[in-house]
Amino acid sequence: MAIEVVNRQRLAHIDAGRLAGLADAALSAMGRANEHITVVIVRDRAIRTLNRKYRREDRATDVLSFPTSEAQPGDGSANGTDGRRYLGDIAISIETALRQAQAAGHPLQREVDELVLHGVLHLCGYDHATDRGQMDRIEVKLRRKLLDARSKVRDS
Repeated sequence: MAIEVVNRQRLAHIDAGRLAGLADAALSAMGRANEHITVVIVRDRAIRTLNRKYRREDRATDVLSFPTSEAQPGDGSANGTDGRRYLGDIAISIETALRQAQAAGHPLQREVDELVLHGVLHLCGYDHATDRGQMDRIEVKLRRKLLDARSKVRDS
């Protein structure tokens, strides 16, 4: 597995192995199994800083994705030492995720899982702001396939 999870907060417990497995499964489902990413869990202050710097929006948000440029294989900037292409980074705010989980009436883990899937799709090139619902449809399918299936196994 070529997914790195970096936890930069202490507000809530994060199961890094679970998130890495989910991101890996999502990449595989998208036909991108040979690529890797980094998922960083932060607080609102850090994601607000990133949002202000890169999107010129001075507010906290739930998830940001930072795809790598279209570097060519072998140039060192997009490939890891294992030969896998580096797709990019996902930053998730745990505080915003907590608020959204409470509002939706589901556990924090479910919210973070959904944000990981959302971020992976952005790294794969999807943009819900411009694609006329294509990303949303794929995200719903991934939730059913990867999240709902996990819930059923845990509930058994």
